[in-house]
Amino acid sequence: MKVSPLLIGSCSLGGGAPLFILGPCVLESEEFVRGMARKLKAICAEVGAQFVFKASYDKANRTSVKSFRGLDVRSGCQILSAIGKELGVPVTTDVHSPEEASVAGEFIDILQVPAFLCRQTDLIQAAAETGRVVNVKKGQFLAPWDVKNIADKLTAFGNERFFFTERGTTFGYNNLVADMRSLYWIREAGYRIVFDATHSVQRPGGAGDKTGGDGVLAPVLARAAVAAGCDGVFIETHEDPSRALSDGPNQIPLADLPAVLRQLTQIHALVS
Repeated sequence: MKVSPLLIGSCSLGGGAPLFILGPCVLESEEFVRGMARKLKAICAEVGAQFVFKASYDKANRTSVKSFRGLDVRSGCQILSAIGKELGVPVTTDVHSPEEASVAGEFIDILQVPAFLCRQTDLIQAAAETGRVVNVKKGQFLAPWDVKNIADKLTAFGNERFFFTERGTTFGYNNLVADMRSLYWIREAGYRIVFDATHSVQRPGGAGDKTGGDGVLAPVLARAAVAAGCDGVFIETHEDPSRALSDGPNQIPLADLPAVLRQLTQIHALVS
């Protein structure tokens, strides 16, 4: 089914070029996240790629109580908003409660509903009613066709500016599998679909008190997803994933990113 493009600032999801959602997992510090955003802007300008900058102000869903969390919602969103205005790019972050959605809606271009919270009606309603674009990550426990119920909620609450992100499905203990058929089925249902390459290679809780992952496989799955016809790719990246404060094992090293983006852009041009 043909899906109309979704305009997000200067970017387009579902148009003639793939949209990349790029950034570190968490806002480790203001200096760090500003530096990452500027480097990503330069990389995407060189490659000729459109991108949305992503960073979480707070990682509410962590394996251990000892894990790094981040900042409060207002401080984090103010920093992200300032970065977006400075660089002229849309920004996105995840929200975890109706109250957080209301605050983030003042500053953020795309509100991301985390996979574990994708069926929380109050959160969906709050995100929808901000009038911002909403990205709902499909829960690891949902079938692709189950997103219709989420879409119905969003439209019932007056928001048709939304898309879904596939981020893998639970496959036994501490493991996920990325089913590329999901991308086809969600798009055939009439919804825009993004593939989350780095969270799809997670091993949730697989490192004991933290999440493990197979970051080396993220570019592999991203290539498959673009070939399958997704509208965009979500990639978390870090200058040194081994030192990242969250989800380091899944993130693509920043130095590798230009080659990955060029390859994905080329594949998209072949299949679109």
